[in-house]
Amino acid sequence: MSGLRRFRLPLWVVTLSGLLLVALLYALSVGPVAIPIAELLAAAGGQAVDPTHSAVLLKIRLPRSLLAALVGACLSVSGAAFQAVLRNPLADPYILGVSGGAALGAVTAIWLGFAAGMLLPVAAFVGALIALAVVYWVAGAHRGSSHTLILCGVIVGSLASALLLFLLWLSPADQTRAAIFWLTGNLAMAETRLMSWIAPLALLAFLVLWAQARDLDLLTQGEEAAADLGLAIGRARLTIFAAAGAMTAAVVSVAGLIGFVGLTIPHIVRLLFGPAHRLLLPASALAGAAFLVVADALSRQLFAPAEIPVGVVTALLGAPFFLYLLRSNRGRA
Repeated sequence: MSGLRRFRLPLWVVTLSGLLLVALLYALSVGPVAIPIAELLAAAGGQAVDPTHSAVLLKIRLPRSLLAALVGACLSVSGAAFQAVLRNPLADPYILGVSGGAALGAVTAIWLGFAAGMLLPVAAFVGALIALAVVYWVAGAHRGSSHTLILCGVIVGSLASALLLFLLWLSPADQTRAAIFWLTGNLAMAETRLMSWIAPLALLAFLVLWAQARDLDLLTQGEEAAADLGLAIGRARLTIFAAAGAMTAAVVSVAGLIGFVGLTIPHIVRLLFGPAHRLLLPASALAGAAFLVVADALSRQLFAPAEIPVGVVTALLGAPFFLYLLRSNRGRA
């Protein structure tokens, strides 16, 4: 039995990596220009392919699919971390006002006419970090309990939403359309320079969270039990929130608000593989990456040649599962 446990993590990582590879092949093959799977495999093997297909693959679909994988992985991992530290299976990466802060930062940049190039994602990233810092600072005055953090996140998110609606009311029609396009989540702005700074930050945050896997396991048992087992609650919570919050802020800044990924995927992975975060975190990353890659492909395919926001697709897929969670958790604290 111990041997099976030893090989459990590599086995499921290989299985989920295969699932992600299949999702990527599907995403790369569908679109206004259909590309056969055989041609994709030939291109991967270095063989010559149709020049038009090669340009579509390298300049459009591959960067976009890689961004979808990165965003899905980050949202899933941060969702798993927040669910553990808040001891709430309905928690998601946006629960501490990160989404509201990012949205306010992005819409402010659009309203001021600074939406070109890197200015929009930078504004969204800064807005998300400010919101997260305010939540943690206010909650810290009350010893930063889980309930206080959630309440502060709701308040900060509501305030950011109110300011956002006010800016939309002030904005002309073209700016309003640009803001709504960003708010509904999109991966059309995939660029190599965005990936070059998001990927290292996401990897660093993931390694920090994975190093905290034992602390996350302890926190799921309750703060008192974790403290009795020698865990420094304040330091562990701050480290986890900083890593998960920065990871969420980074991907939201380039992809907009894509809901339900960080809620549903960690919960499904937990049901399949158990609550141990040493396995849960990498499994959530791979499963979330595959899910969002497929969702993005569907957003391009369902109403082709028109494209619907990927956030709409994830909401349509995730909302029924969210209702299931609400019902299955009725009567719980």
